[in-house]
Formats: sequence, C-alpha cells, structure tokens
Amino acid sequence: MTDDDANRLTPAASAEDLNEGEQRAVDHQSRPSAALIHETIRVEGERELERSGFALMMSGLAAGLSIGFSVVVPAILIVALPEAPWKHLLTSLGYTVGFLIVVLGRQQLFTENTLTPVLPMLRAPSWRRAGLVLRLWLIVLLSNVAATWIFSAVLAHTPVFEPEIKQALAAFSQSTMASPFWTMLLKAVFAGWLIALMVWLMPASGDSKPFVIIIVTYVVAVGHFAHIIAGSVEASYLVQIGEATLRDYVFTFFVPTLLGNMLGGIALVACFNFGQVAPELQRSDRRLPRD
Repeated sequence: MTDDDANRLTPAASAEDLNEGEQRAVDHQSRPSAALIHETIRVEGERELERSGFALMMSGLAAGLSIGFSVVVPAILIVALPEAPWKHLLTSLGYTVGFLIVVLGRQQLFTENTLTPVLPMLRAPSWRRAGLVLRLWLIVLLSNVAATWIFSAVLAHTPVFEPEIKQALAAFSQSTMASPFWTMLLKAVFAGWLIALMVWLMPASGDSKPFVIIIVTYVVAVGHFAHIIAGSVEASYLVQIGEATLRDYVFTFFVPTLLGNMLGGIALVACFNFGQVAPELQRSDRRLPRD
C-alpha cells in the first residue's frame, strides 16, 4: 500500500496543494473524517461478524449482567438522597454505570450492534453478510435478555439489598411499563438513536470515551427513553415481584422497545451516516490500484 492509499480517508487526503509533511501536520490537527470513522467501525463490525457463536453468547451474557448496575445504582441513590426537585438529575447519573462497564469492557450489547455490524452489510451487501448480522443479533439479544432475567431474579429473591432499595427498584422500574405502545416505541427510537450515536462517536473520542458514554447515557436516563436491555432488568424485576405479568413484559415493554431501538439505531444512525460517506468511499475505491 502506498502513502496515498494509506491516507485516502484522512482530512488532508484531497489537499493536493500540500506536500507530504504538510498533509501529516493537517491530519494531526484535524478531527477524523466521517469516512475514517465509518471505516474504523466497519472493520470492527467485520471482526464481530466472524466471532464464534459461543464467544458472542458469553460476551452477551456478561453485558446483560453488567447493565443491571444501571438499575441498581439509581435505586441506591434514590434511597440515599433527600427528596428534592433536582433528585432525578442526580439519580440519573447512576444509570451510566452499567453502560460504562459494558462499553469500556467491550461486552456485546444489542443496541450497539444496530450500528457496528450493519455498516459492513451496507458497504458490501450480500446474503452471507445479512445472515451473519441476523445471527449476531439473535445470539446477542437472547443472551442479553437472559442475563437481565438472571440479574432481576437475584434482586427479587435474595437479601443482597435492603428492603428500602428493593422498594426503590420497584418504584424506579414502574416507568418501564407506564407508556402505551406507540409512546414506548417513540421513546425507544430516541434511545436507540442515542446509543448508536455514542458508538459512532467512539473512534474520535480518544481518552474522552468515558465522558462520551456518561453524557449520552445520562441523556437517555433523564429523558426516560426506553432501552431494550437496561429496561429488561426493570421490566423483568416487576414480573419477578408480581407487579407485572409476562404478557406486560412482552407486549407493553419488549416489542415496542425492540422495534424502536432498532429503528433509531439502523435508520437514524447506520443508514444516514453511511449515506453521508458513501460517495467519498466510492471515490476512494476508484483511486485504488486494480489487480
């Protein structure tokens, strides 16, 4: 690969009036181009699509368990903090804890996968890639959800937390079942949109990745947006303690939230951001030497 090929996605790649040293200086001072961000995530997606089913399942189980802390920590803060108009603003910070563990620990979370494995399929569509994406989605979703039920069962049926915290968990979780179908779906669109945007921001974030995760997931919390995995901990906990039925879990929470998260992640982030870089990627491909 020549230097021109190596730099074809950098901000200075099209600056033909600059010499090689000047191009490197411009690239050093510039933000990554949208095409470079796209290709970084796409390459990661290609790698994830080729992982074994067992590896995906174990990572998905780890993520589903870890995300439980996005429910437990807010409940602990609800009990610890005095009643005040600003209380929700502080307790929502606890929601970010599970996402920090999952994202920085590189565990498989379903809503992240509405972007990462989709970009390889948009870049080079094929039935094989479509099958691999569906396989990844199915394994990760099922393992995430199974882990949330395990986590909520421990919360509901063991004395690991005091009764006050369990009461706060139940109160905190009620919002998961409080909205009608279409309202829940719209809330889920926003959550899916934000989580996929968080993934899009990661390659350009450098050492600021934890802050990006905290800010984006904090917005999900304060906005009461519906997230399929974190919300599954809450909804399954209500089922475990008898305050909701399995039918409520499936039709009031799971179906609209899943559809909304996928719509927000795939349509509003994956497709739109691929669309903005597709012409640039096509021009770059034409500049590559042919065999």
